[in-house]
Parts: sequence; structure tokens; C-alpha cells
Amino acid sequence: MQDVKGKARRVISARKSGRPAGQRRIFHSAVRRAVLLTAGVSLTAAGCSLDVPDPAAPKVVPTTLGVATPTITPGYDAAAVAGQDMPFAAGDSLPAGVPVGISDGLAQAPGWKPGKQNVAGENQYIKADGCVVAAKVRTNQWPLTTSGNDKTSTVELFTYLDSTILPDYLTPANLRWGGEPDKPAPNVEVLVLERRPTSGAKATSIMARMFSKTGSSVYISISCPDQGTLSAAKADVAQRLAVVPPSN
Repeated sequence: MQDVKGKARRVISARKSGRPAGQRRIFHSAVRRAVLLTAGVSLTAAGCSLDVPDPAAPKVVPTTLGVATPTITPGYDAAAVAGQDMPFAAGDSLPAGVPVGISDGLAQAPGWKPGKQNVAGENQYIKADGCVVAAKVRTNQWPLTTSGNDKTSTVELFTYLDSTILPDYLTPANLRWGGEPDKPAPNVEVLVLERRPTSGAKATSIMARMFSKTGSSVYISISCPDQGTLSAAKADVAQRLAVVPPSN
């Protein structure tokens, strides 16, 4: 503070010494800078601050809040499609490129608990009797799809996963098509591959469905200690693990 005030006094003293006009203008400028600096130091010392905007700084434009526009697929009535069964033949009624989903209702079923979740898109569920269910939705499945034929595309999915699987090995079954647990809901048709356990192996069942129009598929595997526990686990999956229809 004292140094700044001293500088101001020296500048004023120099002005009075009768210097040429050009130098006096420089002295005037120096005086103004010294006074402003002195005022700034005084304000800071008093606990005040001045908010002087930088002319070079970019101007902040206030954000305008608006209502988000929902994504709507022309010609697709999500409520109508979700309210009726989804057999293989009805797959073409779904919106192009909008994937299906799968619920996590099995996590709340009696005797079940969540296992590994969202590992490469897969969720696991474990039952107290030793059964394990793994459920996954796959997207961008276009190379395996046959336009307008979900059943053929589903067979292609099984064959892609295991080339030894023949169409005759697969049997039709149903899962829930949306809805709420413990309440009536439409069905979605799937294909099932079931293999009885050999000595020392577990009983397994695989349920899958390709949705050609959406380019997505659901894949559910069930592994249990024996055939009895497998049958009970399949019933729980059919009741609790719903395939979720695409929304608008």
C-alpha cells in the first residue's frame, strides 16, 4: 500500500517539474493508473471486490428450458402391440430397429437373488437350490435375421451359437410379453433347447427369440442340478422374466 501511494506522489511531483507536453501526458496516464491501483488495493483490504468483466471472455447465453419431444415411430402403436400375444408370425408388427427388452422380475421371486449384473449385457439370477439363470438382450443381429420370419431367424440364432443344433431339437414355448408379475399378460413365442443331464452334468434349458424387424434377440439359459429343479426354475422364468415390448 505504501509503495503504491509513494509512486503516485512521485508521479505528481514529476508533473510539477515543468516537463514537456508529451511527457506530461505520460505522467497523467501514470497518475490515473496509480490512483486506480490504489483504490483497488484499498477496496480489497476493506473486504470488497469489484466484478469487472473481461471484454475478451465469451458471453454466456442463458439456457432456455423446453419440453423434450418424445421419439415416435410412425405407424407403430406400442400399447396395442403390447396388449396382445406376440407369436413368431406377428414379429413384423414391431418397429424397425427398436430393440426389445427383458425385465428383472426374477430377482424378486421367492428363493431367487441377483447374481452378476450387466456383465457384457447379461444379468444372472441364483436360486437357493443351485439353479442359475442368465438373461441377455442382443442387438444388431441383422446378419442372422430373415425378413418377416422370426421363427427361421430364431433357428439361425441357435445354429450360430452352436452349429450342432438342428431345428428338430427345438421346441416352442411361451414367455410373458410385458405386463406385471402375478397378473395376466400376453405371451411371446420362443424356441427352447433342452438337454437332459448326463452323468455328473447339470440339467440345462435355453430359451431364445429373434425379433427380425427390430434386429434384436432375447437369450435365456437355465442351469440346475437335476431335472426336477430345472422344471421349477423354468416355471419361475415363465412367470417372472418378461420380454419387454419396444416403446414408441
